[in-house]
Amino acid sequence: MFIQTEATPNPATLKFLPGKVVLEDGTADFRDAEEADASPLATALFGVPGVTGVFFGYDFITVTKGDKEWQHLKPAILGTIMEHFMSGAPVMKGASPASGNADQGEEFYEPGDEAIVRTIKELLDSRVRPAVAQDGGDITFKGFKGGKVFLNMKGACAGCPSSTATLKHGVQNLLRHFIPEVQEVEAV
Repeated sequence: MFIQTEATPNPATLKFLPGKVVLEDGTADFRDAEEADASPLATALFGVPGVTGVFFGYDFITVTKGDKEWQHLKPAILGTIMEHFMSGAPVMKGASPASGNADQGEEFYEPGDEAIVRTIKELLDSRVRPAVAQDGGDITFKGFKGGKVFLNMKGACAGCPSSTATLKHGVQNLLRHFIPEVQEVEAV
């Protein structure tokens, strides 16, 4: 088994491509070992000293580190991923998350804004999410209120130094161009 790695815009995060489907549907974001209990693979990755975050996409795994150097962490992470896939164990216990938002709470928006929210979600799904998945992350809709769009940043996007620029210059400009009601975009 050959696992490719790719740098992300976030220096604390690496993207691992095992050459297999990781999650058939949705994404999963684990910010600590307790959350990782839902996944044997995430639990094993949090067992590597220095790992502070794990994110699963369709065909990639994004790992975030603390203070340790990648040269020390990368071999252990590669070994953990390889061992997991060679064992045939499932990535998730039970059913995989449909949206990766189960722990994020309910979406919110004003009654009457359903059409705007539908357009926001369509633009995020068709133009934004595929681009950020290339960098090992995900951005999902959280809410819309008073002209402000609230988004969840996951994987490499969470804590990335360039995420503010991505939101303000990329996502905000895109949404404002297509949806005049959108005034601002904010990460939650």
